Amino acid sequence: MSGDSLVHLVDGSLYVFRAWHSMPDEFHDHEGEPVNAVHGFARFLCELLERSRAEHIAVAFDASLTTSFRNAIYPAYKANRDLPPPQLVRQFALCREIAAALGLTVLNDHQYEADDLIGSALWGLRSHGFRGVIVSADKDFGQLLGEFDEQWDFAKNVRWGAAGVFERMGVHPHQVADYLALCGDAVDNIPGVPGIGAKTAAALLGHFGSLDAILERIDEVPYLRIRGAAACAVRLREHADQALLCRRLTRIALDIAVADTADALSRRAGDASAVDDLCERIRFGPLTRTRLRALI
Repeated sequence: MSGDSLVHLVDGSLYVFRAWHSMPDEFHDHEGEPVNAVHGFARFLCELLERSRAEHIAVAFDASLTTSFRNAIYPAYKANRDLPPPQLVRQFALCREIAAALGLTVLNDHQYEADDLIGSALWGLRSHGFRGVIVSADKDFGQLLGEFDEQWDFAKNVRWGAAGVFERMGVHPHQVADYLALCGDAVDNIPGVPGIGAKTAAALLGHFGSLDAILERIDEVPYLRIRGAAACAVRLREHADQALLCRRLTRIALDIAVADTADALSRRAGDASAVDDLCERIRFGPLTRTRLRALI
């Protein structure tokens, strides 16, 4: 079943950070505080809603930079990242307010990351005949794409489905978590198996199918026609436990109760008074105010 309905699942934090880095710091709210990220995010959200006309949509944010369940498993998880400064934390809160005022479901949790909230929402709605469009450029989402789902890199206006994951990473969606567990993910401070890069990880999974099969049949690895196969087998033996630990970090959680019913992420009527209040507080210009009000 291809699904009669479409749900857009937005990686909100990504677009707040992009706005924070790309928008000039000349925007200030009625208290004189910086709101450049809020301006950029509001423009993004307006354009997304204008183009998609989404009837089912959620915007997920990361509130778990140090409190994710992954930090309990591996304390060094994302330890390479600086915590957002207070002025950006404040802007994140305003971005969540804007999304809520426009009638969008806001997903935000201190134990689970945006990836987990999006994955669980997609899994929950898929059983109700939905297909998903994940609005993000993040490669980790590749593991969520089913036959009828898409990922949409909004800034580049590029879309791809499950086949596009293989074109980009050399592995299929069901192998993405294993792939990242093998070659690591420097962005999230996930070490992977030392000495195993992206090409080797993809080659191993292409031959064996999964991390579990690689470890079960490790004696076969030296005989593969891949560069440094013998050394690769040694590293896999030495770091098998680390690889399995890394997969617990790279695998997106799918069991959070965020979309138990078919109408769970239906777009609600916007709140005109809340939008007007935000426009005054953030000191949006007339163009952004007009666009926001037209979306209520």
